[in-house]
Amino acid sequence: MAFSADLLSLAAEAEAALGGHFARIDGTSFELTSRVLSAFSEFRVSDSCFGSSTGYGYGDRGREILDSVWARVFGTEAALVRHNFVNGTHAISTALFGLLRPGDTLLSATGRPYDTLDGVIGAGGATGEGSLRDFGVSYAGIELAGGRIDVPAVIGRVISDPSVKVVYIQRSKGYLGRRTLTAAEITEACSAVRAARPGVFTVVDNCYGEFCDGSEPSADLLCGSLIKNPGGGMALTGGYLAGTAEAVRLASYRLTTVGTGGEVGATLGQNMNMFKGLYYAPHSVANALKTAHLAAYVFGKLGYAVSPGWDEPRSDIIQTVATGSPEKLRAFCGGIQAGSPVDSFAEPEPWAMPGYADEVIMAAGCFVQGASLELSADGPLRPPYTVFFQGGLTYESGKYGILTAASRVGPA
Repeated sequence: MAFSADLLSLAAEAEAALGGHFARIDGTSFELTSRVLSAFSEFRVSDSCFGSSTGYGYGDRGREILDSVWARVFGTEAALVRHNFVNGTHAISTALFGLLRPGDTLLSATGRPYDTLDGVIGAGGATGEGSLRDFGVSYAGIELAGGRIDVPAVIGRVISDPSVKVVYIQRSKGYLGRRTLTAAEITEACSAVRAARPGVFTVVDNCYGEFCDGSEPSADLLCGSLIKNPGGGMALTGGYLAGTAEAVRLASYRLTTVGTGGEVGATLGQNMNMFKGLYYAPHSVANALKTAHLAAYVFGKLGYAVSPGWDEPRSDIIQTVATGSPEKLRAFCGGIQAGSPVDSFAEPEPWAMPGYADEVIMAAGCFVQGASLELSADGPLRPPYTVFFQGGLTYESGKYGILTAASRVGPA
């Protein structure tokens, strides 16, 4: 596609302004890559780890070493990394059902969770069939205060309500306009909960945030998807749980069965993809962060409200652009689709996507269906018609997608 001279000039202006931010991102990527390679060396990753198991999957060396490597990289006691997780919501659901019991309360410290968890919790008009509510688990939420976790309010509820068993924190904004939380502030909140009442579990939806900060949050369980950041663009499906040995064990019983937990599960030839994805992840996430900075600069200069701003620090790969109309939201997603390597000829259409309250339009011309670390954009058809843009396995392809979208959308 041929871009206008004005648009190319704007991109060059953006890259000149972003040089310092790009250098910082590269520095973090090197530190995180060093951590990954040290873990690979420590646990003696070899070609034998890439073999395939079938049936029960007993004694799958690659699966066991991948869990150990993952835990070391994420700074946790244990991890459960499986292609069996169908998405991030599945990993989170497994964590919640593994830790909560009838009569317990799930307390969200970040307000209403992401739309797809409504059915899991039994909230937001969901029927409740098979939900936590259906199993006698209550839900309560505490809104953010000034965009930050209201730690005093959370601790007050934890101390005053003995039924609170899990405090849940969503790192990223979801389809809301709030800021993304940093790893440091999540760790601080989890530490406060642990000090106030030992025995209460902290669970973090870590999706979109892995490898964006210099370290991951410290919690009883971190949950995420392998077709987002930590899969590095290589994992074909899957998710992970990483945290304390006790929390991982209890969650593993929900994924498989009590007693077998993480000791079973055929890998079906997926080990190499997951190892290789973790190896690529710091660099791939760095490319996505650079792409997000560029998008913020370009669309901000075109007159759109963007968050974060082009010169603000980031703790996830998501960039929002308030397009202001359903037509421009469709044009943005159409531009990203046209600038994608797969199905570039397709035109995204809104649809009633399972788990969402509003129709959603999504551009995802990805090698792996729905892979958010690849170039993608989506948003619900509701005012202010904000598009949630993320990904870019390579900065060059991310830049191409941004310019294609900008060509279609035009100035605000």
